[in-house]
Amino acid sequence: MEITTESVRELAELACLELADDEVERMQRDLGAILAYVELLDELDTEDVAPTSHVLDIVTPLRDDAVADVLPRSEVLRNGPKHDDESVIVPKVIE
Repeated sequence: MEITTESVRELAELACLELADDEVERMQRDLGAILAYVELLDELDTEDVAPTSHVLDIVTPLRDDAVADVLPRSEVLRNGPKHDDESVIVPKVIE
């Protein structure tokens, strides 16, 4: 896949980034190099590799799901800058 200046600008816009022309050129080279390296992974034989395998034998420690003491709702709501009787009101963050 070829990375064009247009695709870099589109990605920058999606990421809400402002890039100068020299930065666009550098990103184009860097992203192209990254994709070329990732394409090398296609050469690996992963036929016998389980999808969830890991290099290390790691077990995730889990704790019991137990009910614990919680703060009273009034105290939680008091910490929010804006709230109604049941919840903290936050500004919309998705455009």
